[in-house]
This record gives sequence, structure tokens and C-alpha cells, in this order.
Amino acid sequence: MKYHAILASGVALAALFIAPAQGLAADNPPAEKGDALGLDEIIVTASVRPANKLDSSVSVSALDSEAIAEAAPRTTAEIFRQIPGIRSESTGGDGNANIAVRGLPVASGGAKFLQLQEDGLPVMQFGDIAFGNADIFLRADQTIASIQAVRGGSASTLASNAPGGVINFLSKDGSREGGLIMASVGLDYEDYRVDFDYGGKLGENTRFNLGGFWREGEGPRDAGYNGNKGYQIKANLTQEFSGGHIRLYAKHLDDRAIGYLPMPTLVTGTNGNPHFGSLPGFDIKSDTPHSRYFTTDLGLDGDNNPHSTDIKDGMHPLVTTLGLEAVYAPADGWSVEERFRWSSVKGRFVSPFPAEVGDGQAIANSVGELLTGTPGAYNLVYANGPNAGGAPAAGALVMRTHLFNVDINDFGGFTNDFKVSKSFGGAGSLTAGFYKARQNIDMDWVWNSYLMEVKGHNAALLDVANAAGTVLTRGGLYAYGVPFWGNCCTRSYDVRYDIDAPYLAGTFETGGLTLDASVRHDHVRARGDYAGALQGAFDVNGDGAIQPVEQSVSLMDNAHASPVRYSVGYWSWSVGANYRFNPDAAVFARVSRGGRANADRLLFGVVQPDGSVRKQDAVDFVDQIELGVKYRSGPFGLFVTGFHAKTQEQNFEATTQRFLDRTYKAKGVEIEAAYRQGIFDLRAGATWTDAKISKDAITPANEGNRPRRQAKLIYQVTPAVDFDIVRAGFNVIGTTKAYAQDNNQLVFPAYAQVNAFVNLRPMDKVEVSINANNLFNATGITEAEEGSIIDNASNIVRARSINGRTISASVKYSF
Repeated sequence: MKYHAILASGVALAALFIAPAQGLAADNPPAEKGDALGLDEIIVTASVRPANKLDSSVSVSALDSEAIAEAAPRTTAEIFRQIPGIRSESTGGDGNANIAVRGLPVASGGAKFLQLQEDGLPVMQFGDIAFGNADIFLRADQTIASIQAVRGGSASTLASNAPGGVINFLSKDGSREGGLIMASVGLDYEDYRVDFDYGGKLGENTRFNLGGFWREGEGPRDAGYNGNKGYQIKANLTQEFSGGHIRLYAKHLDDRAIGYLPMPTLVTGTNGNPHFGSLPGFDIKSDTPHSRYFTTDLGLDGDNNPHSTDIKDGMHPLVTTLGLEAVYAPADGWSVEERFRWSSVKGRFVSPFPAEVGDGQAIANSVGELLTGTPGAYNLVYANGPNAGGAPAAGALVMRTHLFNVDINDFGGFTNDFKVSKSFGGAGSLTAGFYKARQNIDMDWVWNSYLMEVKGHNAALLDVANAAGTVLTRGGLYAYGVPFWGNCCTRSYDVRYDIDAPYLAGTFETGGLTLDASVRHDHVRARGDYAGALQGAFDVNGDGAIQPVEQSVSLMDNAHASPVRYSVGYWSWSVGANYRFNPDAAVFARVSRGGRANADRLLFGVVQPDGSVRKQDAVDFVDQIELGVKYRSGPFGLFVTGFHAKTQEQNFEATTQRFLDRTYKAKGVEIEAAYRQGIFDLRAGATWTDAKISKDAITPANEGNRPRRQAKLIYQVTPAVDFDIVRAGFNVIGTTKAYAQDNNQLVFPAYAQVNAFVNLRPMDKVEVSINANNLFNATGITEAEEGSIIDNASNIVRARSINGRTISASVKYSF
């Protein structure tokens, strides 16, 4: 591995791409002017002992509230795009983002090798639960003091199921007295939000923090109804005493967020040089298949009882968490820490997915034959909308829509992390800990099939009628189930995953050298069952007759549920070294091997009839090597990390019904730096990654190809000027080209998204801000179901683009 070349390339690139400004841990004051990159900031994420960046042998970044706001994010996942090494496909709305780190794959969805945390404990024990990605249950608001991100390194051993890294949201704890109220509004889209936060002392040794948000609006795309609506409340109370503190905290989240899935997209040109654009009447940057004419689904629930779903629920997390943090030093050099969190997590995920987009007549004939068993010509009729009862124009495009409808019955559980540390003066430390967690995965997939017109701004549903005019479908619904996909996806999951993980970590210090090593043994125990579909005639609406759409209904086969009964154990380890040459320069190196236990995506195909799972299927490992340089000089700071990673992947993708069994390799360079001088400051970052599929047990033809959606280079840059009364700047997020699928045919073109901000401080404690997301209305494709097109023809693919331009304004009063 040519790390000298990697690091040399990194230093050269640093001259062009200078990385994100760093923020604060907890409520600490801002970095000094001579530390623009925040290298003296204390890191508490994936760390057995707090240490600053210069003395840590990990690659770590931090974002404070200012850096977050200036990126003009519309969702939490858009914040992650500011972190080097992180590739966040944030086009799904407030959740369901695909988040990758250092070229590790996003073969299905979510954040498989990356853990999202709040105050040091995971939001979900597994980051890629189908329709339960961790970011669905996480919201950024003004209670956040900073976001710390560790890539690779000690994340392998100091967290379970996080060998790729950890992103940790650190909450304000009342250390800094004061608060704020902020009101925000979308100027060219419907979004209304109020944030508040307040913290301070209740007594000499007692402090608190309380905050949250309320919001309502249609969202950045034209859905025809308010797709985003909800609130969050967070609170913590800290009691300090001699030798430590105890903190109690709570959170309640009840928020509905519209979920954007792939959309009908016109593609012309060639596979190697395509042009992604919009179909007539459907703008891929501002429209969505959601519609005010499609807001209710009448079907069956997981017990085969009549069930009504409000599609406006979208991604609806209903979360209540209670937690405890206790830190105590019983004797000189000793420290005992206890962190506990209990979570109740319920809700829903519902959103329309275009299973097919094509000629309306052909789709009508297909549906008619499905319902009658007789081939022939069938007619389309508007089921609702302004043209209800009429026929669409000849040659109209139609979406065969699968309604992804998932009842989240119970994703709750608990986490407990207990550790004891002994410090040996300046010679080092030793830490022993035990991690205990439980993750419930109890959900029902109750999907149905509809027909819709391809149209933005409130598409109508379509019925199918025979030659005699008899309507065969039911208000646009043509199947209780998804027969176009072989009725794959009526499913019930009820599995409990218990994790027990003892770990040991030690450090040794001499002069400027710090050595550290850690080891962890995870034992995962899975118990439960899962059930699939049973096809049969069923009177869904209870009218006493079996209509055409009720002749073959997907019923949950609960009477023949399959068991889940297996246990698996595995070791993870990490060894690092950091050498500090002087107060302003250091180098580090690290070698790690971390495991990631697979969860619900093993069901329906990998679990054996007796409930067992092979160990090679149950756990995927990530091997990493890292070399890093940290440096600052006057107003300039630089952090460069070269990395090499190898991982295995077992997974299942619901939209393609494919299992994956692969090995991936990736090497690259992360660069972050900052410059601050006078009224000007600049922060940015870049990640160059050379990734490939080194082995594919199911599709060998993919071997040697670049993993889908993995660009060679992603970057961010944020220059700003500050005149005290006015601060203004812009934020650029860019990517080079990537491939839509692993066959490496259809290319996603490179793009750059420009966000801009102006902050005006007309009087003390008052700030008025205007920011623009995607100021120049660029098109950027992040995902597509199809892997190739017909060259030099008009092709329709199903893809997701970044949102078009949105402009918002806010007023903040601090006190």
C-alpha cells in the first residue's frame, strides 16, 4: 500500500480543498483565533479518555452550530455532507438517507457501517434497518452544541456495529447560561418553524438545558399537502458533586416528514454521457409522486384486519427516550462512568414508489389481464381529481406505484455502557468496560399497488375498466399486495437482538508519543420470528362479495411464522500511535479490524429453517489502515488522513429483490483545513476515494467495478466574510461522476451545489438570516434504479435528484 504517495497527494490537494471549520464539544467556548481548525478541541466521541485532536490517533471532525447553519441544510442528513470522508445521499427528506464512509458500500440503504449517536449512545443499534434507518429518528435543532465525527479508528472497538465510524450529536448541558428563540420561514416554499433553547444554573452545583422545535409545512417539493409536521422536546438536568456529576435527560420526538423515493426521470444521450432532465409535467427538482389525491390507503394490517393508513404520515417517528449519565472519581487516578438510555420507538414509514413507468395502455392491459385472466385491450379511467370519470389522453404515461407502507410497531430497547478507568499519571491509562444493549425490530410490511398519472402538482389515481366499461380496480388500487414483484413484500418481523460486549483499552504516553490499543468482543443473540405472504381470496372491504381486486390478496401468514434463533460472537481490535512533534504538528497511524452484526436484512433468504445463521453471513468485518498528519501555523490548520479499507457485505435490497454477497476494497485521502484571518475565513474539505468490488459471489461480472454511486472525489468549501454587523458567504458541495449501478454503465454526471447565506445583526442579541439551498438550481442525481439506458434515445428511469432552489429566512433572539 503506497501510503507515502497517498499522503503526498493529500498534501497537494489540501492547497485546493481546505476543510470544514471545527466546533465545540458540549458547551465549550470557541476555538482560539490561532487554532482555526480546532485542533485543541477535546474529543469525547469513540474515545476512552477525552483528548484533543493533536494528541489523538484518530481521524475526527467537529461542526459547531455556526458551521451547521452556514451549510443551509434542509435536513439532518444534509449536515453530514460537511464532514470529510462521509458521503451522504440526502435526497430522501428528513430521514432514509444513504450514508457511507470512506468508500464502504451502501449496497442497500441506510448507514450499515456507520453509527449515529446522541450524547455518546446509539440512536439505533443497527444503522440500516429496512425502513428504520437511524436518521429517521434523529433531528438536529438548537439544542445541539456540536457534532463530532470519528472515521474508522477506535470506532471499531468503542462502539458496537460501527467499524466505519461514529457521528455523535452532543447536546447543550447548561454550562453556558442563556438561551434563544428562532423563527424560520420558507420564502419560496412552505415551511414554518420555531426553535427554542435555554440553559443555566438552578443552584451552585445544578444546571439544566431545555429546548426543541415545532414545525409545519409542505416541504421543499410540491406535494399538495403539508408533508412535514411535528415537534421535538429535549431536556437535561446535571448535578455536580465532589469528584463527578450525574445527568438525567429526556427526549420526545413526534414528527411527520415526507419521504422522497425515486421519481420518473427523462434521460437522453448515452450511458457514458447522459443528460438527466424532467418529463413533461413533472419536474425532478420540485415535484414528487405524492399527491393530495392520494392520501389514504385502505387495506389490511399485520393481523389481516381492515386497516386505514394516512399517507400524509410519511416517515413518522414517535420516540420517547430517558437517560442517565454518571461520572465519578472515587480515588486519585480512578474514574467510573455509567451511561444508560431507554427508548420507546414506534411510528410508520409510508411513501409511493414507482415500480414501473411506461405507456398507459400497456400497463392497463397488463393490469386487466391480471384481474380477469383474459388478455385484451382495457381502458384507463381517472379514479379521482378534476377529471374523475374521464379518460387520460392517448399515449399518456402511467406509474405502476407500490405503496411502501410499514407499521413500526416497536423499534425500542435500551443501551447501557459501564466502564472503569485508571490513570497512571502521565504514563497512560487503562479502561475496562461492558456494553449491554437490546434492539427490538417489530414491524409489518403491508404494501398495496396503485396506478397514477405521471404528473407533478397533484397527480390523480387511475382505474382500469374492461371494454364494457366495468371498472375492475378500486379507487386506483389494483392489488392488495405487489404482484408485479411476485407478491414479495407482505412481511411481518418480530425479533429481539441482545448485544453483550466487554471491552478493554489502554494508552501509554512518553514524551510526545502516545500509544493506544483496544479490544472488544461482541456477542449478539437474536430471538423471534418472521412471517411472509399467503395468497388467497379475501373480502377486504367486508361487503360480502369478492371483487376482482380481492381474488388474490396478500395475507400475512402468521400461522406459519419462521423462527429466528441464533447467537454469534466476534472480536474487534484497534491499535494506534500518535507523535506530537511540537505544539502545532503531529502524525498518527492506526490499524483496526471491526465487526458489524447483520440484523433484519438476513431474514427472508439467509436464516435457515431452524432459525440459525452461518457466522459468515451473520457478521461482516472491516479492516482499515490509517496514516494522518495534523498541522497548524498562524491562521491556517490542516488535517490529512490516508486510508485503506477492506470489507465484506451480506445484504438484501427490497426494491430490486436481490441478495448481495461481496468483498470491497477502498483507498483514499481525507483532507480538512481552515484559514481565518481578519474579516475572512475559509473552511472546506475533500475526500478522494478509489473503491472497487474485489469479489462478488453472486454476480462475478461486477468484480473490479466501482461500487455504485461512489464518486472518486467529493468536496465542500465555505468562504465567508464577517464585518461584525454583517456576515456573508457561500457553501459549495460537489462530486465528480459516479455510476448508477455496480455494472458501471449509466453515469451520474458530476455536479456542484451552491448554498449561500447572509446574517445581519441589526442590534445586540438579534440576528436576521437569509439562506439559499441550491442557489443556482443545479441538477444532481444521487440514486437510480436502472443501471443502463438505450443510447441516443429518450429513456425513462426512476431516480432521485437533489432538491431545487429553496430560500428561507429566520430571526433569532438570544438572551
